[in-house]
Amino acid sequence: MPLQIPTSDGPLDAPERVLVVVAHPDDIDFGSAGTIATLTNAGTYVAYCLATSGEAGEDDMTVSSEDLAAMREAEQAAAAELVGVSEIHWLHHPDGRVVADLGLRRDISRVIRIVKPDVVISQNPEPSWDRIYGSHPDHLATATATMAAVYPDSRNPRAHPELLEECHAPHVVTEVWMGSQEPTRYIDITPVFEKKVEALRAHVSQTARMGDRLPELLREWSSQTAEKAGMPEGSLAEGFRVINAS
Repeated sequence: MPLQIPTSDGPLDAPERVLVVVAHPDDIDFGSAGTIATLTNAGTYVAYCLATSGEAGEDDMTVSSEDLAAMREAEQAAAAELVGVSEIHWLHHPDGRVVADLGLRRDISRVIRIVKPDVVISQNPEPSWDRIYGSHPDHLATATATMAAVYPDSRNPRAHPELLEECHAPHVVTEVWMGSQEPTRYIDITPVFEKKVEALRAHVSQTARMGDRLPELLREWSSQTAEKAGMPEGSLAEGFRVINAS
């Protein structure tokens, strides 16, 4: 019997393999670090794929883009280790200039064929003007390319024929868990909330300036999500729109 993870609707069998695809370092941890910790605790194998290395994510122009990219990749690796993830694929598309073109679709499809996930966790390709930070153009482009990679590219042997030449056989993803303002599944992250905080603190270049506000904000957001799901008072949750891709 597979191990289970807690949701607002009761226990759910944990998938065997999961790939998380996002635009920037720290996107995973703000959106789903609690879910990742929950999955790895249940025995799920999780890998990460990042479109960029976050080299545009700092206003201090005395730091070179190359140094910032190296710093942020190291921070993401540290954050990943805290929630039980060691496999990270860096696509090195330009931060701030990500385009949902055939090149990005191919690169994500390659990673899907390598990791062979049952579930892909993605960002939302639809903008939300209620919270503009989540609607960064890189997020939207990466999410759009991810959905195209899930269907039809990664399963279609005629898509990106160079992948077959590289011996990457087609793979069918069965579900996508997409970040959404209207989730259909809520993962209870109450037992692992501190892991989410620790993972985000590992992104020192991005979160150190937030100080004590960071855990307060994360708790507030997670509490609001749990409340939306009708979970008991004091619960904390992350929400996703589940898309059947099989």
